[in-house]
Amino acid sequence: MELTGAQIVVQALKDEGVEFVWGYPGGAVLHIYDALFQQDEVRHILVRHEQGATHAADGYARATGKVGVVLVTSGPGATNAVTGIATAHMDSIPMVILTGQVPTPVIGSDAFQEVDTVGITRPCVKHNFLVKRAEDLADTIKKAFYIAASGRPGPVVVDIPKDVTDPNIRIPYHYPDKIEMRSYNPVEKGHLGQIRKAVDMMLEAERPVIYTGGGVVLGEASDTLTELVHETGFPITNTLMGLGAYPASGPHFIGMLGMHGTYEANMAMHETDVLIAIGARFDDRVTGKIAHFCPNARIIHVDVDPASISKTVRVDVPIVGQVRNVLQDMLRVLKERPQKSDADRLKDWWDRINGWRGLQCLRYEQGSETIKPQYAVEAMYKVTKDTDFYLTSDVGQHQMFAAQFYPFEKPRRWINSGGLGTMGFGLPAAMGVQQAFPDATVACVTGEASIQMCIQELATCKQYDLPVKVVLLNNGYMGMVRQWQEFFYDGRYSHSYVDALPDFKMLAESFGHVGMRIDKPADLEDAYREAFGMKDRMVFIDVIVDPSENVYPMIEAGKGHHEMHLSPHLSSDRELA
Repeated sequence: MELTGAQIVVQALKDEGVEFVWGYPGGAVLHIYDALFQQDEVRHILVRHEQGATHAADGYARATGKVGVVLVTSGPGATNAVTGIATAHMDSIPMVILTGQVPTPVIGSDAFQEVDTVGITRPCVKHNFLVKRAEDLADTIKKAFYIAASGRPGPVVVDIPKDVTDPNIRIPYHYPDKIEMRSYNPVEKGHLGQIRKAVDMMLEAERPVIYTGGGVVLGEASDTLTELVHETGFPITNTLMGLGAYPASGPHFIGMLGMHGTYEANMAMHETDVLIAIGARFDDRVTGKIAHFCPNARIIHVDVDPASISKTVRVDVPIVGQVRNVLQDMLRVLKERPQKSDADRLKDWWDRINGWRGLQCLRYEQGSETIKPQYAVEAMYKVTKDTDFYLTSDVGQHQMFAAQFYPFEKPRRWINSGGLGTMGFGLPAAMGVQQAFPDATVACVTGEASIQMCIQELATCKQYDLPVKVVLLNNGYMGMVRQWQEFFYDGRYSHSYVDALPDFKMLAESFGHVGMRIDKPADLEDAYREAFGMKDRMVFIDVIVDPSENVYPMIEAGKGHHEMHLSPHLSSDRELA
């Protein structure tokens, strides 16, 4: 079979089983777009901005575990995609981004719409390629998918000059069944000796804590993790990216940890003597001040990426391997051991944790006049908890309220930008999830600042009949910026108030969607039921919330887990716990 370079690109996507490509056309990729037009197996989704394409592919990848695919043109097409590429890189999301490039003879001449895409993206990709010959396209695309999905996942950029896809040049096509790369061999199995050391340490622990991150979700290890927790009886805490890896209703779950984690999770982390870190990278929003992090703990760290181990926190037992494989071996070793954890010591530890739980650090007071953002999330949970539900978010207070007040029972249901903290992520990510699961209920919880960054994707929702629900927690501020200014800048609210907001209800309706505006607590639940009952319509729900509400607990930058800001009406109760 002889194909043009453009046809090779499209056929390679077919051979990879790609369902969707999110993109935006331009001169350097028109040959590829012409090849897409002449087939119907790979469906192209036309976004309204390249950042939206990357976030949509990202949301699809997070929800499905498959590789998300993006196609953009050269120059501004590629640079507009960089924010979404960096977002995926920080959270280890498998993506392949196909970028157009100017023809090879003029590369380096400052040709029209030329940028050094490989150079620009090098710091924020797992790998990238510049393909200079059509003969190299098939192998390169196969490598891109393999690298993106294996080991620690991540985005891979394939930069394709326009002449490489020339429709007048045909070459024989062969797509390889598999790829072997001498320089890239991810470790699959953990070292059994290290696993035995870890189990010995776990059985000796008096105050153990299991701390898990997004690696458990990405590694499809949630069921194995749940079995490990039940086998040991140890308390478990998740990072923001790890929520849903262990069911929120599970008896051993002590909540999210970190800057806005629960009092009990953060205090347990501070007091633990053995920390079992699984698929987590010790992010600064989790650790707080490193010098104060788990001061009395010996640390076990399981991760597929050897570069993540002892990168920020020195660990005692490193185990490199696919999380699922390591946990399966750990369970087998645990079950073979005749000795078990000391039940009395574990009971004493749980008694202490339950004392911290008794503080009810997430407690808030909902009056009859103003909607609290916490209540807005809880009411959404009440309406959607029995549905096939996915929740995306943007970044800020609304993201933290969603993480705190929407309990996730399954992995891949909570889709948010954790590492990069990208405003504008939520709506296009929800589009990608909805594309993957057309019969599911998909909602995006957002703020009035975040939603405006990619609000043009409301047009994409209309074009492709995507019945996403947007829940806007509208407080008139960049809420997290305002909170920090209140706490640390003596209330000098420098440019955090948004004083030229559109009428979001009317704006949504102008795109052809359903718009709603809710400002009374008594009206909220019924409005949600109406909105989520519209299975075939995109609904934008503008929820007017208390502008003064802050996210608690909060650990100030440079502080330890035990140095939390609590809600003012709880601070006096702190000593009781």
